[in-house]
Amino acid sequence: MRASQFFISTLKEAPSDAEVVSHQLMTRAGMIRKLAGGIYNYMPMGLRVIRKIEAIIREEMNAAGGIELLMPLIQPAELWQETGRFDKMGPELLRVKDRHDRDFIVQPTSEEVITDIARGEIQSYRQLPKNFYHIQTKFRDERRPRFGVMRGREFTMKDAYSFDRDDAAAERSYQTMYAAYIRIFERLGLQFRAVRADTGAIGGSLSHEFQVIADTGEDLLVYCPESDYAANIELAEAVSLIAVRPAPTCQLTKAATPATMRCEDVAQLLGLPVEKTVKSIVLAKESPLGAEIWLLLIRGDHELNEVKAGKVPGLEDGFRFATEPEIIDHFGCPPGFLGPINTRKPVRVVADRTVVNMSDFVTGANEIDAHYTGANWGTDLPEPELIADIRNVVAGDPSPDGRGTLAIQRGIEVGHVFFLGTKYSEAMKCTYLNENGKPQMMVMGCYGIGVTRLVGAAIEQNHDAKGIIWPASIAPFQLVICPVGWGKSEAVRTEAIKLHNELTAAGIDVMLDDRDERPGVMFADWELIGIPHRVTIGDRGLKEGRVEYQHRSDEAASKIALADIGALVRQKAAI
Repeated sequence: MRASQFFISTLKEAPSDAEVVSHQLMTRAGMIRKLAGGIYNYMPMGLRVIRKIEAIIREEMNAAGGIELLMPLIQPAELWQETGRFDKMGPELLRVKDRHDRDFIVQPTSEEVITDIARGEIQSYRQLPKNFYHIQTKFRDERRPRFGVMRGREFTMKDAYSFDRDDAAAERSYQTMYAAYIRIFERLGLQFRAVRADTGAIGGSLSHEFQVIADTGEDLLVYCPESDYAANIELAEAVSLIAVRPAPTCQLTKAATPATMRCEDVAQLLGLPVEKTVKSIVLAKESPLGAEIWLLLIRGDHELNEVKAGKVPGLEDGFRFATEPEIIDHFGCPPGFLGPINTRKPVRVVADRTVVNMSDFVTGANEIDAHYTGANWGTDLPEPELIADIRNVVAGDPSPDGRGTLAIQRGIEVGHVFFLGTKYSEAMKCTYLNENGKPQMMVMGCYGIGVTRLVGAAIEQNHDAKGIIWPASIAPFQLVICPVGWGKSEAVRTEAIKLHNELTAAGIDVMLDDRDERPGVMFADWELIGIPHRVTIGDRGLKEGRVEYQHRSDEAASKIALADIGALVRQKAAI
């Protein structure tokens, strides 16, 4: 490929709304151009990266037994109404009407459509297992699209769906996809971690996220360096930090804490460690008889994990944070001084695993400007109704597997695998006939990879002050040849074209920069774009029988004999 025949549109400055590095560099490198909020044109340079990612995904999906098809972007609402998701998904689901006033949706995912295909095409156990996948445009109407392709509204995703006879077979399909994902991300050249995760809106009982490690990632990944334990912070288990509850040593005492509401400030005022305080969080659950009020207790230096709270028996169907009038009605005072002792009205109390083993702790007195010290379970207040893991882990907590302590790093979710079970097959009556001729529900799994999001994640992980540093397998071009004095030197043109043709014939993706630009302009463009290998050819070097080779991550170029450069590049560019 010659630069004069391609389209190169680099920019010196990033747009003002580009908040993260990947958005800035993709725009400056001419890979994307914004069309509307969260919607982008993928320019030729960016599309080459996407196509290379897709090729790797296809190869590994096919090798793992996946069968490619293509489902439509626009889907009839009736299918989504069968599963209840037409109403349940809320405003992120873009709903449209056709000229006959029939409801359709712009697909964010395809569980309903693929289940409709399976129930229509698969009748017998002899046709199972099956795993269908497609690579297709998706649309989610994000409230606040940001971070470029990292959280856009329109994006490309590979989603796959497995259908099996029973749970055991479905788990084998899940493990097959898990292994395929490991191979995919390894081939993409990314540093990543697979972590246990919450199933979220998709549903199911088993789930892993694949996270690209990056300091700019939105997700917190919890792992144990001494073992293979890893989980998203939403799911990471927080063990009790107190093995056995110590015997009480203090009497319950009301202390004045004027205008002091935060646990850290209360502890400082009372001259106690914050670890002796208990934080009160008030939730409300709607019921036919009105809002039911729950009080969740965590240690003062910990934070509530809302996903875990949603798994507490009684809160699984949803909750909200209580309003101030509801809090005053049940506790007799506004937030900041709340606690489980002497509430005005009964509330349901849930204590975190650590809190239930605390003694002589500090808690709000349900009175403005007052807290209790020396509070103890069983004497000053009843034992909690429920004990649950409801907090976020923190670095240094014991690992749940007992093999070390936990560390936390940031990541960008780029893939997710779910064991769905029969959630969708039951809702849509997706059955097959077993060996005895009796109908059985198909057991499903679903497996997604954010193709366009991977482009941004790769850049977030691999860049420097000059621009992008692509992993070799997904770079838009593997090698750029930079001829110095293209328009002036026939010798430079001859050797550049010769090397271009030789390496292209060897299967290497080569860009020949024949724009006749100054060396500084050429180098800046290709460093910004992130091409892994660069060969510079100039008259001065040719007179010595040499050219210059530099990898994108090298600090300086190396002089290489002209006769050896082809073999060197073929060796280094081998993927």
